[in-house]
Amino acid sequence: MASHDAQGDTPGTTSDATGATAAATTSGRTLATTLGRTGIWTAALRATDPARHGVIRDAAAELEQLGFPALWLGGSPSPDQAAVLLDATSRITVATGILSIWAHDAAEVAERHAALEAAHGGRFLLGLGVSHSHMAKDYARPYTAMREYLDALDAAPTPVPASRRVLAALGPKMLKLSRDRAAGAHPYLVTAEFTAEAREILGPVPLLAPELKVVLEPDLDRARAIARDYLAVYLPMANYTNNLLRLGFTEDDFRDGGSDRLVDSVFALGDAEAVRRRVDEFLAAGADHLAVQVVTTDTMNNIPLAEWRTLAEALPLGQDG
Repeated sequence: MASHDAQGDTPGTTSDATGATAAATTSGRTLATTLGRTGIWTAALRATDPARHGVIRDAAAELEQLGFPALWLGGSPSPDQAAVLLDATSRITVATGILSIWAHDAAEVAERHAALEAAHGGRFLLGLGVSHSHMAKDYARPYTAMREYLDALDAAPTPVPASRRVLAALGPKMLKLSRDRAAGAHPYLVTAEFTAEAREILGPVPLLAPELKVVLEPDLDRARAIARDYLAVYLPMANYTNNLLRLGFTEDDFRDGGSDRLVDSVFALGDAEAVRRRVDEFLAAGADHLAVQVVTTDTMNNIPLAEWRTLAEALPLGQDG
């Protein structure tokens, strides 16, 4: 599950992070080239059971063979869980989507990030988020907490460069922070309209890499039913619903797993051609890269190899796609 910002915090004064800001302003384009146009977002490859490590490694290796340039690991992963995927691959960028700042000490994350970058040729991208109030017992003042976490990463004995971190960002303040203190933003559960607004806030240089949920099912009624079952998990989370309200949705859109209007806006539904059209819509709105999440009847556990193979044929992968 991704981790995203709330907007009820006071901005305060950003600490002196001139070096991080300078790096952030130049790194977004480089990272966009590395990540390509589309990657895969999945929590099913989050290795919590050692007995599944073999299956997970094989799936990561196949994603690389299929040509996906990036693999976003969901489910609030740790650097060690990302390491399993890095060990199984040789070219693909592995990103956390998203590591919760409440669950991991910044200095330890910085040390582990440096080790993984060194061991795997700079293929580990650190995605950070503030999670949700019901998931983090110390949750408070999320914007300030993220600023302080970035300060700690900068001050660590082995700092995480701004060019190697992205922030889960929904509201304007966190988007600006991702512009100024990171390589860019990785927003979750958003629309093409949001993507255009985020690009305006970020400007042309920082990376904008939204997640997009996909249901590969030609029967639209069945596709929406699968989508609603999954969307219902997120609709109680205020960080997401507040952002959707800012985009013009209403409380009525959140009932019964989501209205048709909401489902159709935050999902790509249908066959591969329909999914390609939605991906192109997000890219045209200003996304550099889309992290595509295949949604099934058991999204968090099912490894959707057949769907990934279909998407590899249908979607633009590299920058020339």
